[in-house]
Amino acid sequence: MTPILFATSNPHKIEEANETGKKHNINFKQIELPYPEIRDESVEKVAREGAKFVFNKIKKPVIVEDSGIFIDALNNFPGSYSAFVEKKIGNPGILKLLTGEKNRGAKFISAVGFCDAKGIVKTFTGTVYGKISNEIKGTGGFGYDPIFIPENSELTFAENPELKNKISHRKIAVEKFCLFIM
Repeated sequence: MTPILFATSNPHKIEEANETGKKHNINFKQIELPYPEIRDESVEKVAREGAKFVFNKIKKPVIVEDSGIFIDALNNFPGSYSAFVEKKIGNPGILKLLTGEKNRGAKFISAVGFCDAKGIVKTFTGTVYGKISNEIKGTGGFGYDPIFIPENSELTFAENPELKNKISHRKIAVEKFCLFIM
């Protein structure tokens, strides 16, 4: 099968997608083509608009993925602004915002936007529920992995990367895409 073009500057996303794609005989190829990320609270809308933009530049089928961490006590902040917030305040800043907060519920949501050869866009989402830890733990993964504890676990994604690889929000979204494209 021809590789599926994946517009991202993040090599971790390509690695995760290719892990999932392997069992479907699907390979993802990274293309680094900057696209404007619209400002919207919906990761689905951000991924959909990104895929349309990239498709209009290259005129080939392409996927774009957007994801975020949505924290209950912070009214779903940072949500689709997660990458920006991570760069500005990082995990220490998130933990500071949650100082003294009992409700630490959170979820990761990933959306894969796929624009086909006709310019039609579909989105595929994945969600993992969990909570925010009280401290930064673990060295695996990236982003918010050191503070996110998935349901039915006592370890953060950064402490248990194998678990993340099995249940991640991105894996779920990419799996749905793979099943669609086969």
